[in-house]
Amino acid sequence: MSIPVKLEVFEGPLDLLLHLIDKNKLNIYDIPIVLVTDQYLAYIKRLEENNMDIMSEFIEMAATLIHIKSKMLLPAPEEEEEDIDPRAELMEQLIEYKKFKYIKDKLKIRQIDAEKVIFKEPSIPDEVLCYQEEIDPSQLLHDIDFSKIYQLFRSVMKKQLNKVDHIRSEFGEIVKEEYTVNEKIDYIMALTEDYETISFREVLESGHSRVELIVTFLAILELIKMGSIDIIQEDLFDDIVIRKS
Repeated sequence: MSIPVKLEVFEGPLDLLLHLIDKNKLNIYDIPIVLVTDQYLAYIKRLEENNMDIMSEFIEMAATLIHIKSKMLLPAPEEEEEDIDPRAELMEQLIEYKKFKYIKDKLKIRQIDAEKVIFKEPSIPDEVLCYQEEIDPSQLLHDIDFSKIYQLFRSVMKKQLNKVDHIRSEFGEIVKEEYTVNEKIDYIMALTEDYETISFREVLESGHSRVELIVTFLAILELIKMGSIDIIQEDLFDDIVIRKS
């Protein structure tokens, strides 16, 4: 019999990310995206949330983290002249959210002071004091080849969010299955041994849950990084396929 573990409650995905950064004593200006992504995914794997709006926010951020991670793992296209940090936009969002939290805490303390309750005032976060805007968000809108793969992942993820398993729902709580990137790597490589090409979309859609879909996508990225597979689209509107290198 498994013992239920009480998860910390966060106001949203940015709140969770700040918690992970603070817990690991990380530099918000140099986020180790692989570590943070892995810990973030571990949290949402255990998240039991009936509110689909809230759950979709956490899944949306998971997709963003995977996108950033993939851009940092994969070699940049040769045509990209400027070395733009793919974490830049997320960093700005986190700093803005940290400002918001500071102001909210400040207002809360003023309210308590008005009620004549002694409370320690929060210190201004260093990132808020030192922050200077240096990045033009428009610079981040580069058309890269990987964007097609990412958009395909997003469309399958959206389809997964809207999918309801009416049969399983009749049985109440279902024990969550565990998936690993290495297992998915073996699965994909086995497919490439049996077939000359396999549909990128069909491989993603073979996942039965959001977590399995994410792990499958990470496995594909690792295989691309290792040079084990090629991602091919013959013509503009053709299906994107995977082929063994």
